[in-house]
Amino acid sequence: MSVMDRIKAEVEGHPIVLFMKGTPQFPMCGFSSRAAQALKAAGATGYHSINVLEDPEIRANLPRYSDWPTFPQLFIHGELIGGCDITVDLLESGELARIVAEAQKPA
Repeated sequence: MSVMDRIKAEVEGHPIVLFMKGTPQFPMCGFSSRAAQALKAAGATGYHSINVLEDPEIRANLPRYSDWPTFPQLFIHGELIGGCDITVDLLESGELARIVAEAQKPA
């Protein structure tokens, strides 16, 4: 399976996916930490996170897949939401909580 197929499988296989440096419990950069905190504050539970520092292929290819150059990258329902600033802005506007609640609804 190509790295692009792996990325696509991750993005499409989980309602909420955060590609970040480190983990939500142990973030390895301030931007990733703020994005994970924003998701938590918005009520996201059990979302899927991928540590790009542990997977150099994903780290190198995700910007090509998403057309977004930096990390973290938040995907909800297979769609790129954005990075740290957009995630925090959505939290502050109340929009992130709405999107997260919608994504976490049982099928």
